[in-house]
This record gives sequence, structure tokens and C-alpha cells, in this order.
Amino acid sequence: MKYLRHMLAVVGLIGLFGYGGSALAQATTAAPAATVAAADRTRAGDEVCTRCHDESENKPVLSYYQTKHGVKGDARTPGCQTCHGASANHLKGNTSGQRPAPDVIFTKGAFAASDEKTRAAQCLACHKGTNRTHWEGSKHESNQVACNDCHKNHAPADKVLNRKTQTEVCFACHKEQRADSHKISAHPIAEGKVICSDCHNPHGSPAASLLKKNTVTETCYQCHAEKRGPFLWEHQPVSENCANCHTPHGSNQTPLLKSRAPFLCQECHDGPHNSKTPYAGSVAGIQGGVTSATPTKTPVNPGSNQAGRGCQNCHSMVHGSNSPAGALLQR
Repeated sequence: MKYLRHMLAVVGLIGLFGYGGSALAQATTAAPAATVAAADRTRAGDEVCTRCHDESENKPVLSYYQTKHGVKGDARTPGCQTCHGASANHLKGNTSGQRPAPDVIFTKGAFAASDEKTRAAQCLACHKGTNRTHWEGSKHESNQVACNDCHKNHAPADKVLNRKTQTEVCFACHKEQRADSHKISAHPIAEGKVICSDCHNPHGSPAASLLKKNTVTETCYQCHAEKRGPFLWEHQPVSENCANCHTPHGSNQTPLLKSRAPFLCQECHDGPHNSKTPYAGSVAGIQGGVTSATPTKTPVNPGSNQAGRGCQNCHSMVHGSNSPAGALLQR
């Protein structure tokens, strides 16, 4: 019997340590799972936390139950432990009298906040796909912004989700855009008719500047459909990018222009109306690059801008024209 017990022990050791020690590896990886407490999203699970964390906190937490996250009748909604972790060590305390930190901390207080990736991961565990598809690698994610830096889940009203208060949240970081919005020509942001998320997707986008559409022009066309065309006579910078001429967040030149005419126009149009011997070519010649030209009787001083001071006095259809005679965008 002693010999049999000895052989069984040897076989057990071979099974444990032999062939790469797979049994030992399984035993080692299984051990922590048995000690980690599962998150309890129920009201009873929340009471473990709210026994101490209540309205007496510097940032009261019980208003959480006035939000969508606090609806216990919906099995999809989280609880305190779902976001902050079961935090067994925090609940148990320790012998030194100082309580360990919870598993996940969203706001710096008695303990340092968890890193932004950990905090965002807690939210993205439920909020997947759709507008958050491009969060990884987005401008906000790469600049160490986490969800709770903009969203306030314990408050009954989340400012970033309200059209009247969203810009306050965005302008807390984007101060240059705040200043632009107060210039004499701006989108009606202060009136609440246009807000940041009308043009931008803060959770990430394949386009530049977190735009909701693929390009600046497509984004602008959501509201400015009359500029979309197609036109018989196109104005090339309009087709390329609205920001060639306009600055979207605000300008001291109406309507949202980067600079006033003729200086804005002369960034591209550097010839006929401001040269020593101005052109008066045919329409075909001008469309082909001013190939047929005859000088006018009265040459213009190249430094005076006399003929080009008000370009839109003649070229009024700057976004494009459908007139058969509108090759010069004059009608």
C-alpha cells in the first residue's frame, strides 16, 4: 500500500511538472480568478459603497440615481462596482489604518486618479461602436483625455449632452475657438443654434479635426446646401475646401472670411486687375488662362488696387454660377 501511494505521488508530480508544466500553469492562472470578487450592479451592491459615499462628499454621488445609469430596473445599467471595480481591498481596509484605493478612480481626491486608458476602458466596455468606433488613436485619446474629463455621470444633467451648455465644456480646453466665437462674424454658437458636435465627433473620426463628415466641404454642406452645386461654372477653391476662404469658428471679416477683398481674392488671382497693363481678353481666353489679351486704354497703377478693390461688385456668384454667361462668376 505504501508503494502504491508512492507511485501515485510520482505520477502526480510528473503530471504537474512534466511536459512544460501545463498543469502548474493552469493552477497558477486559475488562482487569482478565485480571489477576485465579481462586480455587483444591484442596489445591494451599491449600498456597500453608498454606506460611506453619499451627499456629504465634496462631489455628491447619490444624484447618480437621477441619471440613466442609475435605473436599476434595466439590467443593462451599471452599478458602482461595475465602473469602480469590486474594490475588495478598499472595503476591507488594512492594519495600518489607511484604507487602500478603489480599483478604478475617475477623479483625483484622497487618491490619485487612474490613468486615462483605464478610465476610458470602463466606459467603452458598454459604450461600443457607432460614434465611438474611431476612439482609439483619435485626437482626444492620444492627448490623454478620458471620458469623464468631459462627461459627468453622477450629475443629474450632463452638460456636454445639453445643447445649451455643451460649448462650455469644449471651450474649457479649446480657448482659441472660444475667442473666435466672440468675433463680429461667427456661427450662432452663443444662441445655441450651432454647437460643437454639429460639425465634430469628439469620440474620433477618420477625417481631419474630428469632423463628422469626410471633408470640411461635406461638413459645411449639411447646413449650407445651396452652396453644394453642381454648378455649370465652378469656383475651384469652393470645390476643394470651404476653409480656403472662410474660418469656421469666427472672424472679424464678414461672412467668416479669412481676410477681406481684394486681398483674399488676390491670394489666387494675382494678375489682370492689378497689373501695369491690365487684360481685357475673351471669355474663352480667360477661362483658358488669359491667353488672348489686349491692354486697356487706361493702365492701372500696380500698387493702387483701383480696379480690384471690390471684387464682388462684379463677381457676385463666388460659389458658382449656373448662368450660361456666368463663366466669370458675374451672374
